This record gives sequence, structure tokens and C-alpha cells, in this order.
Amino acid sequence: MNTAMTFDTLAYAKRLKAVGFTEAQAEVQAETIVELMEERLATKLDIEVVRRDMKEMETGLKRDMKELDAGLQAKMKEMETGLKRDMKELDASLQAKMREMELRLTHNLTLRLGGMMAASVVIVAALVKLL
Repeated sequence: MNTAMTFDTLAYAKRLKAVGFTEAQAEVQAETIVELMEERLATKLDIEVVRRDMKEMETGLKRDMKELDAGLQAKMKEMETGLKRDMKELDASLQAKMREMELRLTHNLTLRLGGMMAASVVIVAALVKLL
């Protein structure tokens, strides 16, 4: 990053000397401030680079989120299709089992009714014989 900052070290040193600093103290103070500025302070260019990088990251994140959303939508559609198929298969299986049970029940009822009718005929016949 570009850390070029303007700082008039000579003017700063002169001001320090004017308030009682020695020339050596004023020079060290000015050099220290320049070092701190170069190492720790961001320039407008530094900030602009960070903003650009953040904008690129935001664009990338938005793109990734759209791709993720599209993938999730596709997966949900696939799962929905599978669930519908499974539900149709389950419904068909239940319908078949219900028909089978209905046939068995009808068969059992028919046999019982037939047995009751046969028993009734035997009882009526026995009663007719007795009377």
C-alpha cells in the first residue's frame, strides 16, 4: 500500500527548537513521528484500496449466495419430486392393501352368512320334522 504522506519535518523541528528542544531532540522527534505515520496511519489511497477490496468481496459474496440459493432451490425441487413419487407409491400400496382387506372381509362375511343360513335351514328343517 502506498503510505506516502506529506509531513514537513523541517518546520516541525523548527517549532520544537523554538520551544526549547535541542536540534538532536527535534530531529529525533520529527523522525519518530514520520515513522509512526508511515507504519500506522492509512492514506486516502490505502482506504480506497480497502473499499475496493470490500466491494469485490461483497460482489463475490452476492454471487456465491445466488449460486447457493439456486443450488438449494434445485435440491428442494428434487426432494419435492421424490416425496411426491414416494407418496404416490405409498398411496397405491395402501389402496391395494385396503382392497385386499376388503376382499378378505367380504369373503369372511360371506362364509359366515352362508354358515348362518345353512344353520338356519337345518334348524328350520329340524323344527319342521319335530312339528
